[in-house]
Amino acid sequence: MDYRDHPLNRDLTPDAKVQIYRQMVRIRRFEQEAMKYYISGKMGGLLPLDIGQESISVGVRTLVGPEDHAICGWRGIGHALAAGMEMGPCMAELYGKAAGASGGKGGAMSLFVPSNRFWGSYPIAGAQTPLAAGLAFALKLRGIQGAVICFLGDGTVNQGVYHETLNLAGLFDLPVVFVIENNRYAMGTSQERSSRFKECLARRADTYDIAWDITGDGDLYELRARVGVLMERARRESKPAVIEIPTYRYFGFTVSDANHKKYRTPEEIEFMKQTRDPITRWRQQLEAEGLMNDELANRVDAEAKVEAMQATGFAEAAPPPTVEDVMSNVYWETDHSTPASKIGRHFF
Repeated sequence: MDYRDHPLNRDLTPDAKVQIYRQMVRIRRFEQEAMKYYISGKMGGLLPLDIGQESISVGVRTLVGPEDHAICGWRGIGHALAAGMEMGPCMAELYGKAAGASGGKGGAMSLFVPSNRFWGSYPIAGAQTPLAAGLAFALKLRGIQGAVICFLGDGTVNQGVYHETLNLAGLFDLPVVFVIENNRYAMGTSQERSSRFKECLARRADTYDIAWDITGDGDLYELRARVGVLMERARRESKPAVIEIPTYRYFGFTVSDANHKKYRTPEEIEFMKQTRDPITRWRQQLEAEGLMNDELANRVDAEAKVEAMQATGFAEAAPPPTVEDVMSNVYWETDHSTPASKIGRHFF
């Protein structure tokens, strides 16, 4: 089937298709810039990268409507940028600076874009899944025809909270679509060694009488069509679904994952880079349609590099949080001096 003719892709303009490419390149150049300064000691904490998985965050984001919401696990830099976060505040957050998207307190695992209904990335495996169900329950309770996209990894599908969430989503017919970004190695253990399954991980949804599907990350037209159908179903019928998208991360679970070339071979990593890179494949698709050439691709890449470097400059120049900031943005009541802030103990 030629998914270019699917109703969800038929109206994609040439500019929109090029913008998808631009967004994927922006995410990659930002993360490459961040990795460079993380390795040099400019950042603390952990740095999980989306490099190799960009088509999922960008492709799915193009389907998000005005009443839809999204939330993800801890590999969330690409999702935050795709949701509209500016590079400067994003980089400043990685640096732990006060100008960061979360005031420098959360780092890579605390990126939110409330204005575009992206409700953050969560470092605890599976923590985002019941939150997604809660968002979906609120949509249903208020009679709003929206859908919630919940991104999770192949490691999360073995967490009990995910199965509890599927059970509730199935029981209450919640409009949530769980997107499994299956990069095959979770935190460092292969899917074959960590999961017992038949056919694919998404099929576990059968247990809860929830619809499921699987698609690749290489054909963005197919990805948009298959995910989009489930999102439209969630909006119209208030039905949950699970879709699995096999993908691949080029680097480790985090940048500091010293074993990522031991639990998989360097040859495997290089093969994946050469044969299934999502940016390369989308560029080839656009070239075949006459929408991309070397000049445009080079210009997009150069602009993304400059934007990423400017984000680093912004982060470098930004001040760190103050001692007083330790007590801010912890509880809404105390920040806004509500009546509830006068009652009980909010800090320990």
